Amino acid sequence: MQAAAVDIRRADERDKTKIDWLDSKHSFSFGGHYDPDNTHHGVLLVNNDDTVKPGMGFETHPHRDMEIVTWVLRGSLVHQDSEGHNGVIYPGLAQRMSAGTGILHSEKNDSWSLEGGDEHAEPVHFIQMWVVPDEARIKPGYEQLEIGDELLRGGLKTVASGMAKHEFDTAIRIKNKFAALHVARLEAGGSVTLPDAPYLHLFVARGDVELEGAGALREGDAVRFTATGGQKVTATDAAEVMVWEMHAKVAA
Repeated sequence: MQAAAVDIRRADERDKTKIDWLDSKHSFSFGGHYDPDNTHHGVLLVNNDDTVKPGMGFETHPHRDMEIVTWVLRGSLVHQDSEGHNGVIYPGLAQRMSAGTGILHSEKNDSWSLEGGDEHAEPVHFIQMWVVPDEARIKPGYEQLEIGDELLRGGLKTVASGMAKHEFDTAIRIKNKFAALHVARLEAGGSVTLPDAPYLHLFVARGDVELEGAGALREGDAVRFTATGGQKVTATDAAEVMVWEMHAKVAA
């Protein structure tokens, strides 16, 4: 049996990749930043906090056997892939890409390339999360879903899930039956209660909150829960929190 644990990871402890067009902060080992003791939590392998300058972005690159969920906080991000999908992702539009047997895609801050009009000067700020699928070599796929601001302000809203209990919820489906992503937008004083699960990952995407029993968390802070849940998260100012609920972990 897993011992109960609440592991707080502060924003300024994250590894960073900062180049001319990209400011990326990594919650887990990523790219050239490798720590054998920080490769995943539950089935979550990547939680990247990315800001990309206008007109720039990730050129076409491959993925395989990964569920990739993207959540935009500010600005817009253009997705294009080798399966013929293309579109603009913006705040409140959840996106999932199943890499499966293999897919090529690009992500750029150049919405005018699809929509026409003038170039904009706004960076795009988004969180990208990678979850291990529970079945390898599936057919690549793509799904997106708009989730209204009003719903997100009604408590923890299930945004992406492969769990049977969320089958009829309004959520994008991921290919892992043990994982779900919930998001909430909170006004000052608003609160949510974390689900119970063997593994939870709480990320403060915006604002500041108080975690019951642990104290203040600021924007960019994360908490990894093992064998515990049910704590209350209360916003001290306007905040947005993202919670992965996971009932399995990556095999050793």
